[in-house]
Amino acid sequence: MASSKKNNECSERLSEAQSSPEHYGFQTESDRDGISIFGPKDIWIDHYTLSRCKDGLIDAVMGSIGITINNMLSHHNEVMLLGHSDDYLPDSGMQVTIAFNHFGEKLVQRMPRCRRGYIHVINNDFTEWEMYAIGGSGEPTINSQGNRYMAPENPFAKEVTKRVDTQQSKWKGWNWRSEGDILLNGAFFVASGEELEVKYEKTYIELMKFITDRLGPDEEVFNILFFL
Repeated sequence: MASSKKNNECSERLSEAQSSPEHYGFQTESDRDGISIFGPKDIWIDHYTLSRCKDGLIDAVMGSIGITINNMLSHHNEVMLLGHSDDYLPDSGMQVTIAFNHFGEKLVQRMPRCRRGYIHVINNDFTEWEMYAIGGSGEPTINSQGNRYMAPENPFAKEVTKRVDTQQSKWKGWNWRSEGDILLNGAFFVASGEELEVKYEKTYIELMKFITDRLGPDEEVFNILFFL
């Protein structure tokens, strides 16, 4: 009886998790991500190897701003979720950089899956995927730059992109673009919207400054890029 009570108390403690300095709450089994980011800013997730979590590997929601992610990810279904919901307007200001990640074997989808916000996907290695690599809803802006996309053998899963539960008449105005990507084994990226050169260029400059401030001068940084 005492053992049963102790186990119940342990389960209750595990069900409550702190996801920011100001927030903690009840989490079900499906909420248990590898890393969960709830509303902070200026976060760098670096040098993790993640696989086989309960829900997502990495989720960033509730207006998170200034998030940079570079890790090795494998063996999972729903890899990375950015944004709380299509209707959550504060996520429109979300800024996330997905850089220098290795998306390894046995990944299915959401690399990432974006809701609103501005997402810069740069210099990542996508080994393959089972459904799609980059998806979104709620009109996110996505800039894919200098990535390597290796499509799976499945002839019906060659597309890198997926607009989730949205008609083409609506998503054709969303700003999604591919620049300098390497598309292999039949992979293709469906672009849409406008070029927005000034916005894309500003974000790239900010990313390089962020990295050089932490890793050293430019010549050292370029040594870690996957595709030169």
